[in-house]
Amino acid sequence: MKYLEKDNLDELVKEGKHLVDFYAEWCGPCKMMSPVLENLEDKIDIIKVDIDKFENLTLKYRIMSVPTLIFFVDGKKEEELIGFRTEEDLEEIINNL
Repeated sequence: MKYLEKDNLDELVKEGKHLVDFYAEWCGPCKMMSPVLENLEDKIDIIKVDIDKFENLTLKYRIMSVPTLIFFVDGKKEEELIGFRTEEDLEEIINNL
């Protein structure tokens, strides 16, 4: 799992399959998502984006609620989920990408 440190998300997701987790430190459901995402690290590249540090990305991707999970394949947004999701829900999406 990578934490976005500079504004290079487009570069990071341009090749391969990625799950981008838009989260906030103060968000309870985001904290509940962390262990679920840790269990999926061997199945997909996970990038965490702190919405308070990257407001420009929050606006670009129209993030209104956290957690918001966006799945990318070769730079193209394939799926977007809002709110807490189970590991099984996410695995099903990953398997269908």
